[in-house]
Amino acid sequence: MASVAARERNTACPLPPIRGLNREQASAYVGISTTLFDEMVKDGRMPKPKRANGRTLWDRHQLDRAFDRLPGGDVEDGGEWDVEV
Repeated sequence: MASVAARERNTACPLPPIRGLNREQASAYVGISTTLFDEMVKDGRMPKPKRANGRTLWDRHQLDRAFDRLPGGDVEDGGEWDVEV
């Protein structure tokens, strides 16, 4: 059986239905690298983390709202995949 630390490092597996995600889980949840995630937190496109004692956690619901605010992908906008031939 894998230790908790080993399970937290493995972000390639499906995420459990938890609310507080560590940095690696949060970046994987929105489908980006940790480096880009850090940039997006810094410039406000992704939410700042919460603190629980010594842990730094991102709220999955706040990540969902931030992801919804990102540009593109709206049906009304006609996506980049919509091409007239």
